[in-house]
Amino acid sequence: MNHSSIRSITMVRHGMTEWAATGRHTSVTDLDLNDNGRNQAEALRRYFEAGKYRFDSVYTSPLLRARHTAMIAGFDPRVEPDLHEWYYGRYEGKTTAEIHQENPNWSIFRCGAPEGESRHDIRRRCRRLLKGWSSAGCEQILCFAHGHILRSLACIWLDMNLRFGDQLRLDAASISRLGWEHNSPAIEFWNQCWSQL
Repeated sequence: MNHSSIRSITMVRHGMTEWAATGRHTSVTDLDLNDNGRNQAEALRRYFEAGKYRFDSVYTSPLLRARHTAMIAGFDPRVEPDLHEWYYGRYEGKTTAEIHQENPNWSIFRCGAPEGESRHDIRRRCRRLLKGWSSAGCEQILCFAHGHILRSLACIWLDMNLRFGDQLRLDAASISRLGWEHNSPAIEFWNQCWSQL
């Protein structure tokens, strides 16, 4: 896939919520940050204020937990609907352990979400994001979103099968960056948790 104008995509997973703290899959349920999540977002603000990075485009998922992470971190991002979390369908609110009682081999990156979004849906959404950013001439992108959609975006950037997402751990309030190694799409760094340093 031709990413043309894009030089880097810095990705921030939102801070902690009550459901995330208990491992419950959260997509359309529009939860806000808990106290820990707000503290994590404050740590992100200190990180970005101290850093030398400049972004020409800043985006967020429309969901509260991502938007509020971005705002507390010091940004006024544009809402991008395609950064919405993978829709979990009837797995919404369930933990992985609960889902494995029904399907012991389930992984969203291998199976998708029953009555929710498929792997095909997510690939199409991520490709649309990259094409839109490239067409708009975005070069240094910062986006605030969610664990599964960001891991999927990384797979598409790298031209990898979505199953690779199972190997990409992404913690709450972590920062990752996609970029280039010469002419090849690459991971510059991954899952750095500044709020824990």
